[in-house]
Amino acid sequence: MDYIDGFVVPVPAENREAYRALAAKVAPLFMKHGAKRLVECWGDDVPDGKVTDFRGAVKAKEGEVVVFSWIAWPDKATRDAGMAAFREDPEIKMEADMPFDGQRMIFGGFETIVDEAG
Repeated sequence: MDYIDGFVVPVPAENREAYRALAAKVAPLFMKHGAKRLVECWGDDVPDGKVTDFRGAVKAKEGEVVVFSWIAWPDKATRDAGMAAFREDPEIKMEADMPFDGQRMIFGGFETIVDEAG
């Protein structure tokens, strides 16, 4: 089963298009380095929780939207090599003025244990 990199990040609502454009720019580079799929989801129904929630996890501020993203890789070895190659790829030049605060992004790698499709 796939190996998944998951990301949650707060993005100022006014930066939606800039974020979408950045994601569209990097997606082919991840594919070039072995990713199978990249999905970016703009928060639409992200409720406040009683104990914890997505907004609290990334310390989202007023006017920020939570973005949930994932990259599917064939396996962890491909992901490790692909992420290393992505970081060194001369085609990727991350702007100093990113459309989000990367310090509040949470991310991690996940081994798939159930994958059902209907």
